[in-house]
Amino acid sequence: QVQLVESGGGQVQPGGSLRLSCAASAFMSDENSIGWFRRAPGKEREGIACSLGRDGSTWYDDSVKGRFTISRDIASGTLFLQMDNLKPEDTGVYYCAADSFSGLCFGEYWGQGTQVTVSS
Repeated sequence: QVQLVESGGGQVQPGGSLRLSCAASAFMSDENSIGWFRRAPGKEREGIACSLGRDGSTWYDDSVKGRFTISRDIASGTLFLQMDNLKPEDTGVYYCAADSFSGLCFGEYWGQGTQVTVSS
């Protein structure tokens, strides 16, 4: 059974940082895309960062570009999302998602999600 397990969520003040982790050892190949999605309160789930799986290329939504960094640690089989300069609008449930192909984060496989709350 394919598993993606997120951790690292929590509550932080505006301007603070958090690092999310996703245990995803089955998806560390450069033939897999793997990324992060977010569901903000009252909104649809949206993609925010993707490790495209080829040439180390990545994609970021404009809302997080310059503040969030996605990375893979192949040795540990972990996907990370470093989130800096967090804003209240970053609040939501963050999901790790992976695909059996590269080049696009579509979301064939999903984790259970981890809550991030940015509030003073």
